[in-house]
Amino acid sequence: MQIVFLDAATVADLPDELAKFSALGEFISYENTTPEEVVPRLREADVAVVNKVVLREAELAQLPQLKLICVAATGMNNISLSAAANRGIPVRNVSGYSTEAVAQLTLTMLFTMSMDLIHLNEAVYDGTYSRHHSFAYWRQPFYELKGAQYGIIGMGSIGRRVAELATAYGAQVVYYSSSGRNHDQPYPQMSLEELLRTSAVVSVHCPLNERTENLIDYAALEKMQDWAYLINVARGGVVKEADLVRALNEGQIAGAAVDVFSREPIPENHPYFNVRERHRLLLTPHMGWASVEARMELLAGVRANIEKGWT
Repeated sequence: MQIVFLDAATVADLPDELAKFSALGEFISYENTTPEEVVPRLREADVAVVNKVVLREAELAQLPQLKLICVAATGMNNISLSAAANRGIPVRNVSGYSTEAVAQLTLTMLFTMSMDLIHLNEAVYDGTYSRHHSFAYWRQPFYELKGAQYGIIGMGSIGRRVAELATAYGAQVVYYSSSGRNHDQPYPQMSLEELLRTSAVVSVHCPLNERTENLIDYAALEKMQDWAYLINVARGGVVKEADLVRALNEGQIAGAAVDVFSREPIPENHPYFNVRERHRLLLTPHMGWASVEARMELLAGVRANIEKGWT
């Protein structure tokens, strides 16, 4: 059995974990693969392992040897599932591997933004604090999470873990189910409008689909309070990015933190770079999922999917 990993650089610096694939068959690993290289590299493969590489009908039609597609991620929108099904090729993903890592980043982003920590760190180093008239210095007021309403959009495994962490800080968690399911949760369920209107923090953890694309647009952001924060660690397309910049520039919300973008890597002309006050928009390069533990669990899940075979 030949196993080909087309974009192993996406899981990076775990050579010992990648070496374990050789116990399952002939293992070939490429750091990255361009669209033109997909078919030549998979021509003899029984199993394709991909993270973000796209496999559509055009590629699958040229790969009669292919028997299984393993996605080294949870989302499978880079695979034409219908084309794979028509050819009898199972597509298997790995879910739940990054729950702890993404939940950890969510709360970290909130505190970094709401407590103005990046600025305060610089204020110590650049002498602002040394020249200050008092023993303590801050630029903006910050509030405790205890007693605040924390709104969660998408109560899957990550949303539930964020809810547990926020509850541990004393927040009052509420949620909106973008799927219309997940009713049996130990937190009050609200309409999206009510959640946006009443929450001090809103974090997004839902999948990107036809129901959630541009779910958080300017009209939604207008409903939020001007002291509220938005965090998106789900998918870039859930938030209408230009609308978020407009809302920040107009003072509709206090701040936002984003780890995901509609195009990745983020292009140099992205709307986010038009925000007037950068301390109100914290951007990280889609790294929330990528703790060492999460990537090890992800690769173990891919190997388990290969061991199941393709029947």
